[in-house]
Amino acid sequence: MAGFKETKFNDRISTAQAARQAQLDKVKALAAAAKEKAGERAAERLAIAKARDERLAQRAEEKRLAAAEAEKRRLAEEEARKQAAEEARLAAEKQKEEELQRMMQLLAEQKAARDARYAARKERGKKKR
Repeated sequence: MAGFKETKFNDRISTAQAARQAQLDKVKALAAAAKEKAGERAAERLAIAKARDERLAQRAEEKRLAAAEAEKRRLAEEEARKQAAEEARLAAEKQKEEELQRMMQLLAEQKAARDARYAARKERGKKKR
């Protein structure tokens, strides 16, 4: 069995100094590892930010294209609506013109019938005299 070992004051001081140095080395190693990880995290955050910016730019471009497409569609619909209104106006004018022609023809036929009756009445009147 080993007996009690008496340590001298200088031995205790050097042991404490060695323990403090070991603690300091351990903290420095952890700090160096933390710096490396911090660099990696910074690079990762930078990559994430770049990806986010790219997605935002892509969304903005898609939104711009969608707006341009919507504007093109709106203009096409407006043009189609104007053309349909013009066609309806022309059809109404044509129908009105045809109605006028029929009315004029009807009036002409009525006048011809009236004139024929008048002429027949005159003819009968001449025969009686």
